[in-house]
Amino acid sequence: MNFADFYKESIDNPQAFWAEEAKLIDWHTPFAQVLDYSNAPFAKWFIGGQTNLCYNAVDRWVATQGDAAALIAISTETNSEKVYSFRELQTEINRMAAIMLSLGVGKGDRVLIYMPMIAEAAIAMLACARIGAIHSVVFGGFASHSLAMRIDDAQPKLIVSADAGSRGGKAVPYKPLLDAAIDLAGAKPAHVLLIDRGLVPMTSVAGRDVDYATLRAQHLDAQVPVTWLESNESSYILYTSGTTGKPKGVQRDVGGYAVALASSMKHIYCGNAGEAYFSTSDIGWVVGHSYIVYGPLIAGMATIMYEGLPISPDAGIWWSIVEKYKVTRMFSAPTAVRVLKKQPPEFMKKYDLSSLKALYLAGEPLDETTSTWISTELGVPIIDNYWQTETGWPILSIVKGVEDKPTRLGSPGLPVYGYNVRILNESTGQDCGPNEKGVVVIEGPLPPGCMQTVYGDDKRFVSTYWTKIDGRQTYSTFDWGIRDADGYYFILGRTDDVINVAGHRLGTREIEESISSHANVSEVAVVGVEDQIKGQVAVAFVVLKHAEVAATQEGRKAQEKEIMGVVDSQLGAVARPARVVFVNALPKTRSGKLLRRSIQAVCEGRDPGDLTTIEDPISLQRIKEALVI
Repeated sequence: MNFADFYKESIDNPQAFWAEEAKLIDWHTPFAQVLDYSNAPFAKWFIGGQTNLCYNAVDRWVATQGDAAALIAISTETNSEKVYSFRELQTEINRMAAIMLSLGVGKGDRVLIYMPMIAEAAIAMLACARIGAIHSVVFGGFASHSLAMRIDDAQPKLIVSADAGSRGGKAVPYKPLLDAAIDLAGAKPAHVLLIDRGLVPMTSVAGRDVDYATLRAQHLDAQVPVTWLESNESSYILYTSGTTGKPKGVQRDVGGYAVALASSMKHIYCGNAGEAYFSTSDIGWVVGHSYIVYGPLIAGMATIMYEGLPISPDAGIWWSIVEKYKVTRMFSAPTAVRVLKKQPPEFMKKYDLSSLKALYLAGEPLDETTSTWISTELGVPIIDNYWQTETGWPILSIVKGVEDKPTRLGSPGLPVYGYNVRILNESTGQDCGPNEKGVVVIEGPLPPGCMQTVYGDDKRFVSTYWTKIDGRQTYSTFDWGIRDADGYYFILGRTDDVINVAGHRLGTREIEESISSHANVSEVAVVGVEDQIKGQVAVAFVVLKHAEVAATQEGRKAQEKEIMGVVDSQLGAVARPARVVFVNALPKTRSGKLLRRSIQAVCEGRDPGDLTTIEDPISLQRIKEALVI
């Protein structure tokens, strides 16, 4: 079957199509119905079927390849490397699951995981899946304020954390941040399970904090049965930034997600059992969930978890891993490739990379220069793919497992099967023609594996993502795009106020609210500005209450440092603006709406567009002048 027919079948006959794909995973109880879309836009997949993510990722492989590598945990920060076979991984998951049960965690309870990229983080995720608990992984770079918001929303019974992470050889203490977050949060976990890596001293809170090594020793022979879950029960919550200060908890199901990952590993990533898969992401992001932990293991592959920088101890570290473990499929981000492009080429050429079949990139748009360079250096296909936290797996890509269609520079490819993708005119709601810019939307129902809802807030799920156009309910990606005459899509940037820094989605509203809390800030606007390395960086434009403190270059630097410190303490360094620019006024319409797109255009040297509604035309000129100070 060619891809056009494969795709058409998925859209025209989703019941039969997904029933066939569902055979890629193991079901404890067969499903009675493939799709229920009677309560649109809420889609239920594989109704009545019972399965388990941990069972499909680990248990089902033990009988046939129990001694084969499953999880390879590498840290260049601590110079450690450990390979877990499927059997050994199953044993460790049982121990972690037994610990969780002993701490009162059961089916449906939330477990928040605030961890560095170490094996125990993946083991904790899989242990939650085993017992039917709902995990919520929070990226280790998040500061106390952001962590507290997630604790309050998820209300976890247990938090799993560690003494510290490490970056560039420097320990990043987690425990003080976690303690401060729990103090800030209204919801209090019953217990905090701590992995002591010996990186920094920890102060234990009596009655709440428990030591992982101590409890693990008590459960070495644990055998915890799999909790079989109905397909539509929840597997995890993953928070993503939005245009309001409160993050959105993307809620994922069990069965649909397992099927989508198994299907994508076969058709998109072309992974085979017994091979090795290396994703350079972090478990705090959706890529880490789908294509470090669950996807490769469901496919029977060894998956590599890497803690460290791409250029430490030298710029050949990733390629040495590819050689050593005979990696066949690798997943990274354009940002990382741009970093490597600046390094001496011999670091790549000194390793045997003949096992590598393809490199997949996602996270932000892939530019032609970067794509051409890495393709030439590696001599393998470079396959872009476009998707979101909300979808959990690719929306656009080249599905080479079905048909080896050519890639196209600057394009992530064609709509993936199951996604009824369209480009709509923002004003009229009508379908755009070839090469006509519009909003990228997906007509419902979303395919298996996509978000069920916003955790605890069905109304927000509908109001944020869904609109009816010509009687049809469509999901907005909040991205501009065009489609060429051959059907290839090109993503042009965000339509909302979320920016993409090195693959990390950051809400400008969250950063603005943080900066506004500084005592001397009157107004602030944050925009995403194009950056050659990171794709985008945040730039903050600030109106001060007492402008005289920033009248000199020394004063401006001091005030900028203070403001960045506020963002660091509340949101973490990942949200820190690349620059704070001080201005006397922000450009607004006469109705008071900030002209963020115009500010962004000025920053990038583009035409700021139609300014007929601007209240003060001079304000934009002042921004242009302030940028060169």
